[in-house]
Amino acid sequence: QVQLVESGGGSVQAGGSLRLSCAASGRIFSWYAMGWFRQAPGKEREFVAAISRSGTSRYYAESVKGRFTISRDNAKNTIYLQMNSLKPEDTAVYYCAAGPVTGTTHELKQYDTWGQGTQVTVSS
Repeated sequence: QVQLVESGGGSVQAGGSLRLSCAASGRIFSWYAMGWFRQAPGKEREFVAAISRSGTSRYYAESVKGRFTISRDNAKNTIYLQMNSLKPEDTAVYYCAAGPVTGTTHELKQYDTWGQGTQVTVSS
């Protein structure tokens, strides 16, 4: 199984940018489709973005489309989430996840490995 560690969270004003990273170790990273999810206080965990094993397919939640970009570097066993034009409603704990999925998926249950999360806070 792969292990995941997120980093890059922090506090930023509305309109600002952050880049999250998720470093993987363990089994072969390129076997896994990867995703980013987030969870705000009192809310359920929700899908943000996903990327296929090779990185050729990407899928975004409507709420972040055009503002966030997911990418991966299989040579570095790392995925990224570039977040631009941040809004206060983007405030949440962000989690990366790995799943033995062909293509991409927004379904939380398809991911079997999760990181510990990193906090993103956007102030108005």
